[in-house]
Amino acid sequence: MKMAGYVAQETCKPGNRADSLTHPVYRFPGFPVYQRYFQNNPQMPTRAILLGVAQDGGLPQPGCNCPNCTAARANPALRQRVVSLGLVDETADRAWLIDPTPDFPAQYDALTARAPLAGILLTHAHMGHYPGLLWLGPEAMNARDLPLYATPRMAAFLRTHAPWSGLVDGGHVRLVEVVPGRALVLSAGLRVTPVAVPHRDEYSDTVAWLVRGPSRTLFYCPDIDHWRAFQPDLRAWLCHQDVDIALVDGTFFSPDELPGRDLAQIPHPPVRDTTALLAESDIQVTLIHLNHTNPLWRPGPERAWLETRGLRVGAQGDMWAL
Repeated sequence: MKMAGYVAQETCKPGNRADSLTHPVYRFPGFPVYQRYFQNNPQMPTRAILLGVAQDGGLPQPGCNCPNCTAARANPALRQRVVSLGLVDETADRAWLIDPTPDFPAQYDALTARAPLAGILLTHAHMGHYPGLLWLGPEAMNARDLPLYATPRMAAFLRTHAPWSGLVDGGHVRLVEVVPGRALVLSAGLRVTPVAVPHRDEYSDTVAWLVRGPSRTLFYCPDIDHWRAFQPDLRAWLCHQDVDIALVDGTFFSPDELPGRDLAQIPHPPVRDTTALLAESDIQVTLIHLNHTNPLWRPGPERAWLETRGLRVGAQGDMWAL
């Protein structure tokens, strides 16, 4: 079946170029469009869904009149939800969400249209990545005993700071402590591993997630200070882990985007550096966590430059079979 918005790229594994064309990225800018095709599709029982792409503050951001924010206020179709990833195993009739963002209500609805929520996985304690937990409390969903996967440091932060401690004490969530590097089985079709990454760890440590399905492996890393932690380099590490799909930090295209701000205080690898590491890779590389100032939000020379090197910008609703 030929579908509008279809993007196919090759995978990481040597010699699998032909096979990769049967495992494309399906891109649909609106959730209702792809719901009609993918819900209960037996050809994609295990998959990942990109529920948002933007950095913590979303797009537009309050108080900002940059070209991207101005355009997004004028045209609601340009507005972007904060980055989050959904995992679905329809065989098990279960779904999981990584990063409960400020856009949690809409992202929850989009994910649970496919399967009931069975748990939430956390990356770290920055403002875009966990405040959606508030909707689990008695003022909203009044969830009961929902598994919440977090590192010991992140779990300790939640236990000892309100309002998060109320979710734990009230039995709305059940903290499940995870150890970086140790795999966790979510279902017969999904296994995940937290990966420690360097980041500003004021309140908690930070992890990325390796997600292994029956056929393919995805790496989700929305926030990181730099790629030097991966040895001998990021591309080699990804291939060693048999990663087929990499969703990686694309916060800033260049250090010039925030005049007056010291980017040493909010470090992220510039897109140019990430592209130098992963250009023309056999891995499907998608940039996520874009800041509201990033020129990659709009068509132009920066996006053309990126795409000629084999990388792409994520879009809300992107979906990958695992």
